Amino acid sequence: MSTAHPATTSPRVAVVTGAGLAVPGLTLPDELLGTVRDGGFDPVTGLVGRDLRHKDRASRLALRAAAPALRDAGLLDGDGYTGPGDTTAVVVSTNVGILENVCSFADTIARDTVLGLSPLGLPQTSSNVVAGSVAMAHGLRGPNVTLCNGPTSGLDALYWARALILTGRAETAVVIGVEPAGDIVTKLLGTPALDGAVALVLESAAGAAERGATVRATVAGCARAADLAGAVARAGGLTPDLWLTEAPGDPAGPRAHAVLDPAAGLGAASGALGLLQAAAAVAHLDEHGRHTVLATCGGPEDDGVAAVFLTGPHHTP
Repeated sequence: MSTAHPATTSPRVAVVTGAGLAVPGLTLPDELLGTVRDGGFDPVTGLVGRDLRHKDRASRLALRAAAPALRDAGLLDGDGYTGPGDTTAVVVSTNVGILENVCSFADTIARDTVLGLSPLGLPQTSSNVVAGSVAMAHGLRGPNVTLCNGPTSGLDALYWARALILTGRAETAVVIGVEPAGDIVTKLLGTPALDGAVALVLESAAGAAERGATVRATVAGCARAADLAGAVARAGGLTPDLWLTEAPGDPAGPRAHAVLDPAAGLGAASGALGLLQAAAAVAHLDEHGRHTVLATCGGPEDDGVAAVFLTGPHHTP
């Protein structure tokens, strides 16, 4: 992500029309802000079914998050995807999504040579398997991208999804952050990891208006820079009502009425973090339509900081 996409007056504007979760214990994005409900997603019962056969865990989680997001956006019914398949992109963020698969294949080769490998599992060693699985499941034939970009990966995925819409490469984008848990992932990260996925549906504002969709938020500006102040400024420098960050005590952060880490307690979110923040922002803007929310990922110990501003449907610049 080498250039900024600040707040824009371009005729093409990227808006959020749907959000979905497949996070243990959670059902809707407002639970990332503290709303409490009984039940919630259960991976034991939620990751089974004929549609998930022969798929890796990251793909299964992503599919379970994408479906409610598309349904929330009014783009999924009993007959399948109802949007423009040829102009719908899939952008996935995952840093360790295929780690268990690759290590399992490496162990099999070491033990049984390549003769022990199953061709059914080979696609699961590709980093783009998740995006491909979601695209094939719903007939999405637009650009298909996977980012494995470290701590900023989730917000970087939003950046590129927005870029595809602003440049006319896509009319709609399904943006997913997913990280599966497992012993190998925990060993690599040194801490328990998130075992879940989150999805957002982005559309061009014109396309959303044409089909009468409810606009939940506008992706007003995205940027990546060497430090927090630079990323926030390049993303548009708006004044946030709510700042979503892993580092609520960062003195370099902007002034905000409230600061929150929506992924706290969910485990190391890695590539899903930025999308969890964005889903929480959408839930906040559902209740506060005039507000501005800032999401940031990354810090001084990383190779950069990403910042995304989301504004409510009734926001006045």
